[in-house]
Amino acid sequence: MKKIFAVAAIAALMSAPVFAANTQGGFSGPGATQSGGFVGPNSSVTTVEKAKSLRDDAWVTLRGNVVERTSDDRYTFKDATGTINVDIDHKRWNGLTVTPQDVVEIQGEVDKDWNSVEIDVKQISKVSK
Repeated sequence: MKKIFAVAAIAALMSAPVFAANTQGGFSGPGATQSGGFVGPNSSVTTVEKAKSLRDDAWVTLRGNVVERTSDDRYTFKDATGTINVDIDHKRWNGLTVTPQDVVEIQGEVDKDWNSVEIDVKQISKVSK
């Protein structure tokens, strides 16, 4: 019995890289609405108001509008509950062009400092109406 278990464990470990190689490029399966990126637990859309009260480094998904560029990578994001500053690195745009009229979905982490809260955006995409 121990030998069978050992052989099964070794086979499972040897085949793990094969299965991992087939999953590169993001999640693909039931509920996937995008190519690449993370889709799973904690990916439900929240509001700006609620995001401001979450703990530092909490993962959030917000839906609204990028209404203004305030500095190099800093923008003002607005939804029905309020506004919040967001940090969107150049590489996160991936060639996407967004106007203040476009509804977007952003995913990122809450970044709390002593007296400010902002979202460090990891992904941004346009939402079709």
